[in-house]
Amino acid sequence: MTDTGKARLNLVADIGGTNTRMALARGRQVLPDSIRSFQNREYAALGQIIGRFLSETGAKVTGACFAAAGIVEDGRVDMTNLDWAIDHASLREQIGCATVEIINDLQAQGHALGHLAQTSVDVLVPAQDAPADTRLVVGIGTGFNAAVVFETAAGRLVPPSETGHTDLLVRTEAEFAFMTYLLGEKARAETEDALSGQGLENIYHWVSGQHAAASDIMDAVASGRDPKALQAFDHFTGLLARTLGALSLVHLPVGGVFLAGGVARAIAPHLNRFEFRNRYRDGGRFAPLMERFAVHVITDDNAALTGCAAMLESRDFTAS
Repeated sequence: MTDTGKARLNLVADIGGTNTRMALARGRQVLPDSIRSFQNREYAALGQIIGRFLSETGAKVTGACFAAAGIVEDGRVDMTNLDWAIDHASLREQIGCATVEIINDLQAQGHALGHLAQTSVDVLVPAQDAPADTRLVVGIGTGFNAAVVFETAAGRLVPPSETGHTDLLVRTEAEFAFMTYLLGEKARAETEDALSGQGLENIYHWVSGQHAAASDIMDAVASGRDPKALQAFDHFTGLLARTLGALSLVHLPVGGVFLAGGVARAIAPHLNRFEFRNRYRDGGRFAPLMERFAVHVITDDNAALTGCAAMLESRDFTAS
């Protein structure tokens, strides 16, 4: 257990396409009263948000970790849905500390595992978890991604991934028809085109011929008032179960599968009404193996901040 009274004070941030959450952390503990949320459209660059946050808090930090929705290469990330470029050198100069980490937002979710309150993780498919073994974290929100979480002798390793841009996995005639629809609309049928907020909207349009926001579709699923919404969600659930099942057979996450993101939290209460558990475990001759993998949903919207704090605490560093 980290002694948060003596641990180093760090800056942690979760940068999405619309909002940036920023906070202070002592050791692995994010300080709840320090959490701030900023509308990205009100700022020309991340540096302006950092400057405002540090000015308002008066904090002097020893390290910083930024979780960003984009591909991180050579200490730089160009945000996927935001016209910002973020790099190590400029962040170090502004913050005034030697250690600055930039990681993908899903990697941050992976680093959060084991450091979240028990009340922040709900069980969808029960099994006996083995936390020391491989785990899989899956982000379902504006997009889709998955990252494997390894525990090694050198510490936790969460390699980056762009799973959402792999080809959509289909099996049934209906799923093939939906894939054909996507190919006609987008020239490609990626996993993200089905298993995300926009993916649910795509499925609903294919089923009904109507456009609707994902939040409205989920409201209709909850109320049961729209048969087309129920049909679309049933199709979504089947594709999600099959995709997670395939990823589980690739990575063998005996430590559990963990769903994260706003869409994951919205769909979780409804999945098992649509036979998600049985569909996920439909592994043919490998069905007994699938029984070993639990599926959870992370309900803490600030989990990425905890992941950033945990990652920094696992690193040895000194102030500049």
